[in-house]
Amino acid sequence: MVAQILYALSKKHTANRVANYVNELIAFGFKNVLACFFPAFIFCMLILSKLIEVPFIPRYDFLLMACVAMQAFMYFSKLESGMELLVITMFHLLGLSLEIYKVSMGSWAYPEFAYSKIAGVPLYSGFMYASVGSYVCQAWRWLDLRLEKWPGIVPAGVISVAIYMNFFTHHYIYDMRWVITVLLILVFWNTRFVFTTSNVQRKIPMVLSFLLIGFFIWVGENIATFFGAWKYASQHDGWKMVSLGKISSWFLLVVLSIVIVVQLKFSRSKIENFKTYLS
Repeated sequence: MVAQILYALSKKHTANRVANYVNELIAFGFKNVLACFFPAFIFCMLILSKLIEVPFIPRYDFLLMACVAMQAFMYFSKLESGMELLVITMFHLLGLSLEIYKVSMGSWAYPEFAYSKIAGVPLYSGFMYASVGSYVCQAWRWLDLRLEKWPGIVPAGVISVAIYMNFFTHHYIYDMRWVITVLLILVFWNTRFVFTTSNVQRKIPMVLSFLLIGFFIWVGENIATFFGAWKYASQHDGWKMVSLGKISSWFLLVVLSIVIVVQLKFSRSKIENFKTYLS
Protein backbone atom coordinates (compact mmCIF):
# COMPACT_ATOMS: atom_id res chain seq x y z
CA MET A 1 0.00 0.00 0.00
CA VAL A 2 2.77 2.45 0.94
CA ALA A 3 4.61 1.60 -2.27
CA GLN A 4 1.48 2.27 -4.30
CA ILE A 5 0.96 5.65 -2.61
CA LEU A 6 4.60 6.64 -3.21
CA TYR A 7 4.34 5.54 -6.85
CA ALA A 8 1.15 7.56 -7.34
CA LEU A 9 2.75 10.63 -5.75
CA SER A 10 5.86 10.29 -7.91
CA LYS A 11 3.70 10.07 -11.04
CA LYS A 12 1.75 13.15 -9.98
CA HIS A 13 4.99 15.01 -9.25
CA THR A 14 6.40 14.05 -12.66
CA ALA A 15 3.18 15.11 -14.40
CA ASN A 16 3.29 18.46 -12.59
CA ARG A 17 6.91 19.01 -13.59
CA VAL A 18 6.12 18.22 -17.22
CA ALA A 19 3.12 20.58 -17.14
CA ASN A 20 5.27 23.33 -15.61
CA TYR A 21 7.92 22.88 -18.31
CA VAL A 22 5.27 22.99 -21.05
CA ASN A 23 3.71 26.15 -19.58
CA GLU A 24 7.14 27.72 -19.29
CA LEU A 25 7.96 26.84 -22.90
CA ILE A 26 4.67 28.34 -24.07
CA ALA A 27 5.36 31.53 -22.08
CA PHE A 28 8.88 31.71 -23.55
CA GLY A 29 7.53 31.28 -27.08
CA PHE A 30 4.77 33.85 -26.55
CA LYS A 31 7.21 36.48 -25.26
CA ASN A 32 9.48 35.88 -28.23
CA VAL A 33 6.52 36.31 -30.57
CA LEU A 34 5.79 39.66 -28.91
CA ALA A 35 9.46 40.63 -29.30
CA CYS A 36 9.23 39.76 -33.03
CA PHE A 37 6.50 42.34 -33.63
CA PHE A 38 8.54 44.45 -36.07
CA PRO A 39 10.15 41.53 -38.01
CA ALA A 40 6.74 39.81 -38.25
CA PHE A 41 5.21 43.01 -39.64
CA ILE A 42 7.90 43.21 -42.34
CA PHE A 43 7.29 39.60 -43.36
CA CYS A 44 3.54 40.23 -43.53
CA MET A 45 4.13 43.25 -45.76
CA LEU A 46 6.48 41.24 -47.99
CA ILE A 47 3.83 38.57 -48.46
CA LEU A 48 0.97 41.06 -48.88
CA SER A 49 2.86 43.16 -51.43
CA LYS A 50 3.76 40.01 -53.38
CA LEU A 51 0.17 38.78 -53.53
CA ILE A 52 -1.55 42.16 -54.00
CA GLU A 53 -0.25 44.89 -56.29
CA VAL A 54 -0.58 48.37 -54.81
CA PRO A 55 -1.78 50.82 -57.51
CA PHE A 56 0.70 53.51 -58.63
CA ILE A 57 3.27 52.62 -55.97
CA PRO A 58 6.27 50.38 -56.75
CA ARG A 59 6.49 47.48 -54.33
CA TYR A 60 9.78 48.48 -52.69
CA ASP A 61 8.47 52.02 -52.14
CA PHE A 62 5.32 50.62 -50.53
CA LEU A 63 7.48 48.51 -48.22
CA LEU A 64 9.51 51.57 -47.24
CA MET A 65 6.37 53.56 -46.39
CA ALA A 66 4.95 50.64 -44.41
CA CYS A 67 8.20 50.24 -42.42
CA VAL A 68 8.43 53.97 -41.66
CA ALA A 69 4.80 53.98 -40.51
CA MET A 70 5.37 50.97 -38.24
CA GLN A 71 8.54 52.47 -36.81
CA ALA A 72 6.65 55.68 -36.02
CA PHE A 73 3.81 53.69 -34.46
CA MET A 74 6.20 51.75 -32.21
CA TYR A 75 7.88 54.93 -31.02
CA PHE A 76 4.76 57.05 -30.39
CA SER A 77 2.93 54.12 -28.76
CA LYS A 78 5.91 53.73 -26.37
CA LEU A 79 6.69 50.22 -27.60
CA GLU A 80 10.18 51.62 -28.21
CA SER A 81 12.00 54.29 -26.27
CA GLY A 82 13.96 57.15 -27.79
CA MET A 83 17.26 55.41 -26.95
CA GLU A 84 16.04 52.18 -28.56
CA LEU A 85 14.97 54.11 -31.64
CA LEU A 86 18.48 55.54 -31.84
CA VAL A 87 19.99 52.06 -31.72
CA ILE A 88 17.56 50.75 -34.33
CA THR A 89 18.46 53.71 -36.58
CA MET A 90 22.12 52.73 -36.19
CA PHE A 91 21.24 49.21 -37.35
CA HIS A 92 19.40 50.68 -40.31
CA LEU A 93 22.42 52.74 -41.39
CA LEU A 94 24.93 49.93 -40.81
CA GLY A 95 22.70 47.51 -42.71
CA LEU A 96 22.07 49.91 -45.58
CA SER A 97 25.81 50.55 -45.97
CA LEU A 98 26.44 46.81 -46.07
CA GLU A 99 23.62 46.31 -48.58
CA ILE A 100 25.00 48.95 -50.96
CA TYR A 101 28.43 47.34 -50.84
CA LYS A 102 27.17 43.77 -51.26
CA VAL A 103 24.89 44.66 -54.17
CA SER A 104 27.78 46.45 -55.89
CA MET A 105 29.84 43.25 -55.49
CA GLY A 106 27.07 41.13 -57.03
CA SER A 107 26.36 39.14 -53.86
CA TRP A 108 22.62 39.70 -54.31
CA ALA A 109 20.27 42.08 -56.09
CA TYR A 110 16.96 43.92 -55.86
CA PRO A 111 15.56 43.46 -59.35
CA GLU A 112 12.33 45.45 -59.04
CA PHE A 113 11.98 49.14 -59.88
CA ALA A 114 11.68 51.68 -57.06
CA TYR A 115 12.03 55.43 -56.65
CA SER A 116 13.59 54.93 -53.23
CA LYS A 117 16.74 53.18 -54.43
CA ILE A 118 20.31 54.21 -53.70
CA ALA A 119 22.98 52.48 -55.80
CA GLY A 120 20.51 49.72 -56.64
CA VAL A 121 19.43 49.20 -53.02
CA PRO A 122 15.90 50.12 -51.86
CA LEU A 123 15.83 52.05 -48.60
CA TYR A 124 13.39 49.61 -47.03
CA SER A 125 16.20 47.01 -46.87
CA GLY A 126 17.80 48.82 -43.93
CA PHE A 127 14.67 48.11 -41.91
CA MET A 128 15.32 44.37 -42.19
CA TYR A 129 18.51 44.92 -40.20
CA ALA A 130 16.74 47.40 -37.93
CA SER A 131 14.12 44.74 -37.18
CA VAL A 132 16.86 42.50 -35.74
CA GLY A 133 17.83 45.34 -33.41
CA SER A 134 14.16 45.85 -32.56
CA TYR A 135 13.82 42.17 -31.66
CA VAL A 136 16.83 42.32 -29.33
CA CYS A 137 15.49 45.45 -27.60
CA GLN A 138 12.00 43.99 -27.23
CA ALA A 139 13.29 40.61 -26.04
CA TRP A 140 15.33 42.41 -23.39
CA ARG A 141 12.14 43.94 -22.06
CA TRP A 142 9.75 41.00 -22.36
CA LEU A 143 12.18 38.38 -21.02
CA ASP A 144 13.67 40.69 -18.37
CA LEU A 145 17.15 39.87 -19.62
CA ARG A 146 20.35 40.44 -17.69
CA LEU A 147 23.92 39.31 -18.22
CA GLU A 148 26.31 37.19 -16.23
CA LYS A 149 30.08 37.45 -16.74
CA TRP A 150 29.99 40.01 -19.54
CA PRO A 151 33.57 40.19 -20.92
CA GLY A 152 33.54 43.99 -21.12
CA ILE A 153 32.94 46.45 -23.90
CA VAL A 154 36.56 46.47 -25.16
CA PRO A 155 36.86 42.77 -26.17
CA ALA A 156 33.21 42.67 -27.23
CA GLY A 157 33.64 45.88 -29.24
CA VAL A 158 36.80 44.65 -30.97
CA ILE A 159 35.04 41.41 -31.98
CA SER A 160 32.05 43.41 -33.29
CA VAL A 161 34.20 45.74 -35.40
CA ALA A 162 36.12 42.75 -36.79
CA ILE A 163 32.84 41.04 -37.72
CA TYR A 164 31.47 44.09 -39.54
CA MET A 165 34.72 44.82 -41.39
CA ASN A 166 35.06 41.20 -42.49
CA PHE A 167 31.75 41.46 -44.38
CA PHE A 168 33.54 44.02 -46.58
CA THR A 169 37.13 42.77 -46.69
CA HIS A 170 36.51 39.08 -47.40
CA HIS A 171 35.97 39.99 -51.07
CA TYR A 172 39.64 40.97 -51.31
CA ILE A 173 41.52 39.08 -48.59
CA TYR A 174 41.10 35.86 -46.64
CA ASP A 175 37.62 35.40 -45.12
CA MET A 176 38.28 35.64 -41.39
CA ARG A 177 34.81 34.55 -40.24
CA TRP A 178 35.97 31.24 -38.75
CA VAL A 179 38.92 32.86 -37.00
CA ILE A 180 36.55 35.51 -35.62
CA THR A 181 34.07 32.79 -34.62
CA VAL A 182 36.70 30.96 -32.58
CA LEU A 183 37.74 34.22 -30.92
CA LEU A 184 34.17 35.19 -30.02
CA ILE A 185 33.52 31.72 -28.56
CA LEU A 186 36.58 32.20 -26.35
CA VAL A 187 35.56 35.75 -25.39
CA PHE A 188 31.91 34.91 -24.62
CA TRP A 189 32.41 31.33 -23.36
CA ASN A 190 31.43 32.09 -19.76
CA THR A 191 28.80 34.72 -20.56
CA ARG A 192 25.19 33.81 -19.83
CA PHE A 193 21.84 35.41 -20.54
CA VAL A 194 19.54 35.22 -17.52
CA PHE A 195 15.91 35.44 -18.60
CA THR A 196 12.50 35.08 -17.00
CA THR A 197 9.56 33.25 -18.53
CA SER A 198 6.60 32.51 -16.23
CA ASN A 199 8.20 33.79 -13.02
CA VAL A 200 11.05 31.32 -13.44
CA GLN A 201 14.61 32.41 -14.12
CA ARG A 202 16.66 30.41 -16.61
CA LYS A 203 20.14 30.77 -18.06
CA ILE A 204 21.43 30.19 -21.57
CA PRO A 205 25.01 30.48 -22.88
CA MET A 206 25.29 33.67 -24.92
CA VAL A 207 27.08 31.87 -27.78
CA LEU A 208 24.18 29.40 -28.05
CA SER A 209 21.70 32.30 -28.15
CA PHE A 210 23.74 33.85 -31.02
CA LEU A 211 23.44 30.60 -32.96
CA LEU A 212 19.73 30.10 -32.31
CA ILE A 213 18.81 33.66 -33.32
CA GLY A 214 21.04 33.37 -36.41
CA PHE A 215 19.28 30.14 -37.39
CA PHE A 216 15.79 31.65 -37.12
CA ILE A 217 16.90 34.71 -39.13
CA TRP A 218 18.14 32.28 -41.81
CA VAL A 219 14.68 30.66 -41.81
CA GLY A 220 13.15 34.12 -42.22
CA GLU A 221 15.63 34.88 -44.99
CA ASN A 222 14.37 31.88 -46.95
CA ILE A 223 10.81 33.16 -46.57
CA ALA A 224 11.86 36.68 -47.61
CA THR A 225 13.69 35.56 -50.76
CA PHE A 226 10.80 33.25 -51.67
CA PHE A 227 8.53 36.31 -51.71
CA GLY A 228 11.05 38.35 -53.69
CA ALA A 229 12.47 40.68 -51.03
CA TRP A 230 15.82 40.26 -52.81
CA LYS A 231 17.60 37.61 -54.88
CA TYR A 232 20.91 35.90 -54.37
CA ALA A 233 23.01 35.11 -57.43
CA SER A 234 21.92 31.45 -57.22
CA GLN A 235 18.23 32.43 -57.28
CA HIS A 236 18.01 34.37 -60.55
CA ASP A 237 16.82 31.29 -62.46
CA GLY A 238 14.27 30.42 -59.79
CA TRP A 239 14.01 30.28 -56.02
CA LYS A 240 16.40 27.98 -54.19
CA MET A 241 16.94 27.50 -50.47
CA VAL A 242 19.47 29.96 -49.08
CA SER A 243 22.82 28.32 -48.43
CA LEU A 244 23.29 26.89 -44.93
CA GLY A 245 26.55 28.83 -44.84
CA LYS A 246 24.49 32.02 -44.43
CA ILE A 247 23.67 30.91 -40.88
CA SER A 248 27.26 31.73 -39.94
CA SER A 249 26.84 35.24 -41.39
CA TRP A 250 23.71 35.87 -39.36
CA PHE A 251 25.33 34.28 -36.30
CA LEU A 252 28.09 36.88 -36.53
CA LEU A 253 25.72 39.75 -37.29
CA VAL A 254 23.65 38.89 -34.20
CA VAL A 255 26.81 39.37 -32.10
CA LEU A 256 27.11 42.90 -33.44
CA SER A 257 23.42 43.55 -32.72
CA ILE A 258 23.55 42.33 -29.13
CA VAL A 259 26.80 44.15 -28.32
CA ILE A 260 25.29 47.46 -29.48
CA VAL A 261 22.14 46.88 -27.38
CA VAL A 262 24.20 45.85 -24.34
CA GLN A 263 26.27 49.01 -24.63
CA LEU A 264 23.02 51.01 -24.81
CA LYS A 265 21.81 49.40 -21.59
CA PHE A 266 25.10 50.04 -19.81
CA SER A 267 25.24 53.65 -21.01
CA ARG A 268 21.67 54.36 -19.93
CA SER A 269 22.34 52.77 -16.54
CA LYS A 270 25.38 55.03 -16.04
CA ILE A 271 23.35 58.11 -17.03
CA GLU A 272 20.57 57.20 -14.58
CA ASN A 273 23.09 56.56 -11.80
CA PHE A 274 24.73 59.91 -12.52
CA LYS A 275 21.35 61.68 -12.36
CA THR A 276 20.62 59.95 -9.04
CA TYR A 277 24.02 61.08 -7.73
CA LEU A 278 23.32 64.70 -8.74
CA SER A 279 19.94 64.67 -7.06
